[in-house]
Amino acid sequence: MLLSMTGHGEARGQCDALHVAVEVRSVNNRYLKLMLRAPEPYNLLEAEVERVARRHVRRGTLQVQLRVDRPHQAQDFRINETALRSYANQVWASCEEMGLPLPSAGELLGHLLALPGVAPEPGAATSPAEEDWSLIERVLDEALGKLQTMRRDEGRRMADELIQHHATVSGELAAVREQLPRVVSGYRDRLLERVRGLLAESGVSADKDDIIREVSVYAERSDIAEEVVRLASHLEQFEQIVAKETDAPGRKLEFVVQEMGRETNTIGSKASDVAISRHVVEIKATLEKVRELIQNVE
Repeated sequence: MLLSMTGHGEARGQCDALHVAVEVRSVNNRYLKLMLRAPEPYNLLEAEVERVARRHVRRGTLQVQLRVDRPHQAQDFRINETALRSYANQVWASCEEMGLPLPSAGELLGHLLALPGVAPEPGAATSPAEEDWSLIERVLDEALGKLQTMRRDEGRRMADELIQHHATVSGELAAVREQLPRVVSGYRDRLLERVRGLLAESGVSADKDDIIREVSVYAERSDIAEEVVRLASHLEQFEQIVAKETDAPGRKLEFVVQEMGRETNTIGSKASDVAISRHVVEIKATLEKVRELIQNVE
């Protein structure tokens, strides 16, 4: 089954006073690349998030947005008494050293509370990310599951379209195969007639059997039967990957389509036939559509 590399999924979860929301989006990439957007200290969980993501995704750029809401409690609001005493002692020592009047306790306290580290942001001194990971992992896994559902649905649509393109190329190749006897014999006859004409113009004589033998050897170089067989084999492999492959089908399809393009180019250059050239053009156009499509296959 094919999987698309683009998709979206989101999930929410709650445990006690903790609320977690995860949104995941994936876009094309040859390799797996994870981008985590999360508030501190949850941005430190990137390695754990990637480990979970690899259970579901193999290729693509995965954007994960993590939102965590933990209502503040009374114990979150604390004054750093060590910093407060240190600042106060320094202020009093400086006032005595410079002969300045000592400020009142209330006045001094109002200024000290505004200094860095005395009244830190709620929860800034704690790192609950590891404690909250159990809920975050469950919500993340659920969001990735929804992402996978969307990617599978898109993958089925891509598989149907790829099979249609396969039928188009197969039809064009069948038409080329029907032309093979005519192309080879026609090319040989035209070449033989031209050689005879050149010999007559130059007044040079040559044995008839030798001419026919040499012309036949040269004409065989324009025989595209082998390329037609190889292209048919690649088409069969292509169909099998689309229908059954589960291990990195995107990369395998890229390789097979590359080989199909190479055989098609050789057929066009060797055949030197107008009718076959038309079929080659149609095959190339269809393969280009296939290339664009499989860029989104995992």
